Amino acid sequence: MLDQQIKNQLQSHFSSLQSPIELLLSIDDSNKSKELKALAHDLSSLSDKITVKEVSDEQYTPKMTVRSVEQQTEIAFAGVAMGHEFTSLVLAILHSGGHDTKASEDEKALIREIDQSLNFEIYISLSCQTCPQVVQALNTMAALNPNVKATMIDGALFQEEVEQRNIMAVPTVFLNGEQFSQGAISLGDILNKLDSKAGEKQAAKLNDKEVFDVLVVGGGPAGASAAIYAARKGLNTGIVAERFGGQVADTMGIENFISVKATEGPKLVAQLEEHVHQYEVDVMKNQRAAGISRGENIDIQLESGAVLKAKSVVIATGARWRSMNVPGEAEYKGRGVAYCPHCDGPLFKGKPVAVIGGGNSGIEAAIDLANIVEHVTVLEFADTLRADEVLIRKANSLANVTIIKNAQTTEVVGDGKKVTGLKYTDRQSGESHTLSLAGIFVQIGLIPNTEWLKESDVSLSKFGEIEIDHKGATSLPGVYAAGDATTTPFKQIIIAMGAGATASLGAFDYLIRCSQSDEQAA
Repeated sequence: MLDQQIKNQLQSHFSSLQSPIELLLSIDDSNKSKELKALAHDLSSLSDKITVKEVSDEQYTPKMTVRSVEQQTEIAFAGVAMGHEFTSLVLAILHSGGHDTKASEDEKALIREIDQSLNFEIYISLSCQTCPQVVQALNTMAALNPNVKATMIDGALFQEEVEQRNIMAVPTVFLNGEQFSQGAISLGDILNKLDSKAGEKQAAKLNDKEVFDVLVVGGGPAGASAAIYAARKGLNTGIVAERFGGQVADTMGIENFISVKATEGPKLVAQLEEHVHQYEVDVMKNQRAAGISRGENIDIQLESGAVLKAKSVVIATGARWRSMNVPGEAEYKGRGVAYCPHCDGPLFKGKPVAVIGGGNSGIEAAIDLANIVEHVTVLEFADTLRADEVLIRKANSLANVTIIKNAQTTEVVGDGKKVTGLKYTDRQSGESHTLSLAGIFVQIGLIPNTEWLKESDVSLSKFGEIEIDHKGATSLPGVYAAGDATTTPFKQIIIAMGAGATASLGAFDYLIRCSQSDEQAA
């Protein structure tokens, strides 16, 4: 099942196991069960602390449960945890065997305090880049507290249950049989939902932080770059973000990051975070900025109620997918309306779908989906496609891809539970048309995450982008900005990283000049 190179790597990792682990298998004669059995025995061959037992499970087959013999904790995988979830399986074994997790000490304390039975079920697809973050967060909880159970369920393998629960987007989390969350959610956010006072406790600790020399708002490539450059200057640096990695965490293939032929978003995000942690940077995750003001220092108000203070700030809050803003879109979001074809595409296997948008993202989505779904219809508002010619040629060569130009989407149609179709108007003839669909993937560009700045003294363009100069400086002294949230014309990872460095150096220059002015005044 596993090649020798992976086995060698795992054997090295498994040498850190401190306590025995059981891999409990619920299997039958299916091919997937045979794959799971082979995987389990490959894993057990790499450490004498791992044993395999076959058990019966009335709900899921095939299924592997990682059980700590000493702690009596259980982490289960319904399906074969390969693809993006293989790392989740390996971490489940390591953490169940006593290897430390990456959770903060505060998070560990909150998890260990849980005294009620929590049964989490996480529906995923093996091609989803966002899913491992959620799976690993819940696995961390299950590894630290036997009251918490976590089961990862491959939605493509257990489609009947997916349809019964009307799951049309991943990751979707159920807690004790009721839907708990859908989409990306961090460990901190999970704990906040479970404990209404957790946010208050975090806010109190954040209020006690000392004044930062440089505070970076946003954890994407621009934010990570800015934090690293500031920390390397010996400045007291903090980075506050809702989640580390930003939009890159949801990106599948990256092939234009110079010096790296190909990588994936989650992998790059992990490398960025690791690099940031090499320096003395105070990383504050699961926090969203709500406002900015200037007094003696620059104050960043957070939605949690906390206020962080800094001598200079770099804003790198990035952007998010643009919505169609048509009737039915909000109602059926997560119930057929999706924004991540790599994550949710497998849930529409053998069904007709539409992609809204004819740029690179839209045409790439159509090409990827064509391998899974029955048919893809691409709707482009303009009379020409904006995608690269190589992508257009590929899409046109696929028999199950239809491209319609001059198409204005007017309504998402559903039956109250899920999407059943879409209405659009031909912009040339004015005629209205209806497509019967199971899913709609929206790929029509980005909106900067700058709503929290609209009442501030930071100037925004008519598109909501932060206006900056050649040093990344904004209209508010001491406040700099970088990345997709700014007027920088091209939204690319490598450009955002360079802009983050520029803004950080601009902030450093500002601090030097302020210090010199203070000395002269004295």
